[in-house]
Amino acid sequence: MDITQSARSLELASRIESFMAEHIYPNERRYYQEAERLGPWKTHPIVEALKPIARAAGLWNLFLPAHAEGLTNLEYAPLCEIMGRSHLAPEVFNCSAPDTGNMETILRYGTEAQKEQWLRPLLAGEIRSAFAMTEPDVASSDATNVESSITRDGDDYVINGRKWYTTGATDPRCKIIIFMGQTDPANPDRHRRQSMILVPKDTPGVRVVRSLPVLGFYGVPDRASEVSFTNVRVPADNILLGEGRGFEIAQGRLGPGRIHHCMRLIGLSERTLERMCRRAENRVAFGKPISEQTVTLERIAEARIMIEQARLLTLKAAYMMDTVGNKAARQEIAMIKVIAPSMAQKIVDWAIQVFGGGGTNNDHFLAAAFATTRLLRLADGPDEVHRNQIGRLELRRYRNTDPSRSGGSGAPLPLDESAAWAEGGLWPRPADFA
Repeated sequence: MDITQSARSLELASRIESFMAEHIYPNERRYYQEAERLGPWKTHPIVEALKPIARAAGLWNLFLPAHAEGLTNLEYAPLCEIMGRSHLAPEVFNCSAPDTGNMETILRYGTEAQKEQWLRPLLAGEIRSAFAMTEPDVASSDATNVESSITRDGDDYVINGRKWYTTGATDPRCKIIIFMGQTDPANPDRHRRQSMILVPKDTPGVRVVRSLPVLGFYGVPDRASEVSFTNVRVPADNILLGEGRGFEIAQGRLGPGRIHHCMRLIGLSERTLERMCRRAENRVAFGKPISEQTVTLERIAEARIMIEQARLLTLKAAYMMDTVGNKAARQEIAMIKVIAPSMAQKIVDWAIQVFGGGGTNNDHFLAAAFATTRLLRLADGPDEVHRNQIGRLELRRYRNTDPSRSGGSGAPLPLDESAAWAEGGLWPRPADFA
């Protein structure tokens, strides 16, 4: 496995780092002030001011291979990490959720007409989008619970449902929503009941009910929203891929989205650790710098270890996605989706301890970082769902095989292990303890 950063990725990383130093970090405080004062229903002027600069610099749509001279997941991973150091950065580069996942979905599963109408302006940054999957009345961690309906009526579909944590819906530039609901609720295959469909936000019956705060933060960074759909009528041509293909689309969409979140979290963790170290060296308590306190040294060391572990597994997952595909890499994607948010949340928590009371307000951006890391233990599937998947895949790996009996080839394990003892195939033998 070769996870060496390519020359192209290194060159782009250098340019992004320079852009961050010149344009992103100096404007972060303004970004948070605008988000707080203007709220989630307005555009934030600093974001709109920086987008043309990023696009002119060629740092635009880097997440999408078809529009980035063929960047692989492995090449994009370090770039996404750099962007993840700031809440402001991803949207400035047109590399933020939910647009990245929605653009990939339309690119992969949309018709040519759908791509022309929606993908082109999304890639150009002219509009934004939303993704409506989670529902307040059911446990949406099991997506087969989704109850919203998509009913065929002649040349149209009629949509009804109530969604929340619909990212991006309060943004005034949001023009299109990808909606998941049931088209065939009686299908005995629970994974063939759901479909995804494109819903223009201005369609009659679509109502953005409210903005949802994430631990007190409205609209930073993804404008979580509650949206109701009442007898919303859209053309049948708006269906993505076909009826009953919703889960297939979800898997294709969420794989890259999950790893993008993890890449950004590694960058956020690096930035947090950097802040933690600077603070620890500059603050004195009980007669010596906080950095000389053993507990602080241990936390700094553990943070570095955790970041490196998470980065290596993320790069492995990206490499596998490039070489063997998302399905074969699903265990690695699930593992990093568990590890990265928990790792980042722990490091932000330690940093808050070092900053003291100031760490709990947003003067140092740690409160917003904590909200993000905690949210991402739920977004794109909660930890428990991913752990269950990892466990099932691990059990499957060893089921009915015993590699030790066939030089690692995985011969069938005898149903009666006593036969193996008798043959000396397993050691030590029970008799050895007699």
